Amino acid sequence: MEADKKLPRSIILFPVFIPAVVVTLLLVVGTISNPDLAGEVFSSTLAFITTNFGWFYMLSVAFFLVFIVGIAMTPWGNIKLGPDHAEPQYSFPAWFAMLFSAGYGIALLFFGVAEPVLHYASPPAGAAETVDSAKQAMQIAFFHWGFHIWAIYGLTGLVLAYFSFRHGLPLSMRSALYPIIGERIYGPIGHVVDVFAILGTLFGIATTLGLSVTQINAGINYLWPSIPISINVQIIAIAIITGLAICSVVAGLDKGVKNLSLLNMILAIGLMLFVFVVGPSIFILETFLQNTGSYLNNIIERTFNLQAYSRSDWIGNWTLFIFGWTIAWSPFVGLFIAKISRGRTIRQFVFGVMFVPTIFTFLWFSVFGDTALHLIMVEGYTSLITDVQADNAIALFKLFELLPMTSIASFLAVVLIITFFVTSSDSGSLVIDSLAAGGASHTPVWQRVFWASIEGVVAAALLLAGGLSALQTMTIASALPFAIIMMIAALGMWRALVIEGHHETSLQNHMQSSRLASNAGPGLWKKRLAGMVSFPDREHVDAFMSSTVLKAMRRVQRELGGQEWNAEVHTDEANSRVYLEVIKEDQVDFVYEIRAVGYAMPAFALSEGPDTDEQYYRAEVFLRRGGQHYDIYGYDQADIISDILDQFEKYLHFLHISPGSLPWKMGEHDEMLTGDPDLPKSDPT
Repeated sequence: MEADKKLPRSIILFPVFIPAVVVTLLLVVGTISNPDLAGEVFSSTLAFITTNFGWFYMLSVAFFLVFIVGIAMTPWGNIKLGPDHAEPQYSFPAWFAMLFSAGYGIALLFFGVAEPVLHYASPPAGAAETVDSAKQAMQIAFFHWGFHIWAIYGLTGLVLAYFSFRHGLPLSMRSALYPIIGERIYGPIGHVVDVFAILGTLFGIATTLGLSVTQINAGINYLWPSIPISINVQIIAIAIITGLAICSVVAGLDKGVKNLSLLNMILAIGLMLFVFVVGPSIFILETFLQNTGSYLNNIIERTFNLQAYSRSDWIGNWTLFIFGWTIAWSPFVGLFIAKISRGRTIRQFVFGVMFVPTIFTFLWFSVFGDTALHLIMVEGYTSLITDVQADNAIALFKLFELLPMTSIASFLAVVLIITFFVTSSDSGSLVIDSLAAGGASHTPVWQRVFWASIEGVVAAALLLAGGLSALQTMTIASALPFAIIMMIAALGMWRALVIEGHHETSLQNHMQSSRLASNAGPGLWKKRLAGMVSFPDREHVDAFMSSTVLKAMRRVQRELGGQEWNAEVHTDEANSRVYLEVIKEDQVDFVYEIRAVGYAMPAFALSEGPDTDEQYYRAEVFLRRGGQHYDIYGYDQADIISDILDQFEKYLHFLHISPGSLPWKMGEHDEMLTGDPDLPKSDPT
């Protein structure tokens, strides 16, 4: 795309970039200098939060789940994350693969065997190593990695995608606060929010990558015993895999992240099918159904269970840890999910983000976790418990040791961990880079490479300093402010959806009368007929827009100015667009845009047969809510003015019936007004 060739050497929002880099360096240096002291500080902070705010975490997660499912079930679920004419950028399989790989693919590989075995051996309640503890272990694993996790990710992604693609705000964490602070998101408050989002993402990724390299090291040691389990090997692994992540980042979202994510899913499904076939297949199917039913039956009780009557460290070490870590990660995963979800409806988004990954997760834990429990309970391999308790990272490979084709399965597992590692790193780099660039979608390559490299450096530094657990604790502690931000953002989105409902009602009430009025002009029907059977090229449509359309808009602008309404006319020759903007303080701005949109020439109009690659263009009307799918090419100034007034009348009626409106003040940050590079320029969708 031409826009990529014209990118400046850097797109950096310095009030965000500089503090994020400085704090990162200080924390890394401080952790390396005195890891013991850092561990004590972070551990005491974690203990304080879990003791005093555990109830708030559980209440927040319950609210997120109810809110996102409730929104999807209302008529608002039909609203698109983008203009009404937008279509999804990625196919459903590619979209699912990317959101899943970025979400918690590494976590499934790490905990898929380890967590059920650990809960079976040390349950939060009841006797250990019994049938009841086995049931409880699987229900807990389902609860920890089921709907609640994806409700956290989904809510963040939904809010950001809605405000960014529907209302033109930057695709940045600060946009979630727009309903609360308005234009101040572009000032110090917004900068602080994005800095926290960058730090949480950066250290969260570094922590996870540090954990994953221990599993990679364990797998390599299992395959090739001559390679020891050591810090040096793990740092070398980080260097190699960070190099692969850099290659993926350079390739970009479509070629790099998407292709790696698809490879991840193929490998993951292949590995899962292998264990299912060679493992206790019937037992896996039975336990999958039974555990899913138990999960759904007990979901409300477990959601609000804080072990208030039997205080122990279990709830903090497991449930609050996992939920807190997920909330801290939500800026990263939510932003990435939003970035790849433009054009989907809210209902499609919620279904894809919550239900599909959750079902896959339940299958994964059933295949790997229940196979491990079957080997222990039925076949007597109790040594698996000791091995997992001694080293969680070796759990998956110890399971393969008890199955056929051990070496091949272990090798594929190592490859899968590496590819999940790479996709987490490169997708995280894209998100951090976007945050540090003020929400820009297209940035120079060197910036993406910089953040991918920083992630590897941080992970290596923490391993050297032994500070992984300390920074992991800091990541969990950072979840507290983000939980508050997410609750405020959810309420802001609800208010925005209520207002959009009033807008839709207004348009429906006025559509019939306005259309009749606009079509009643003398001679207009002849122009409409001429437009139906003529197929102008780009030059003719551009000339029409730069003369007739522009003059009509300026006449309306002058008249509005005489009535003391602030109106502006803008041109965008690069994207063949002209638009009239009426700015009303503290209200939704009115925008009437004409854009040249290209279409393939219909077969009946082709001059050289159906295989000719020809295009024609239409001067289509676009409003703030998206394309209106009608062409005004050939209209004279009076007809265009009449159409502008029809749409302006609907806008005024919307303001009249709406009890309030969000103060969308887009200015220089509104890509929908100043040229969204993702909007179609020669595509009918």
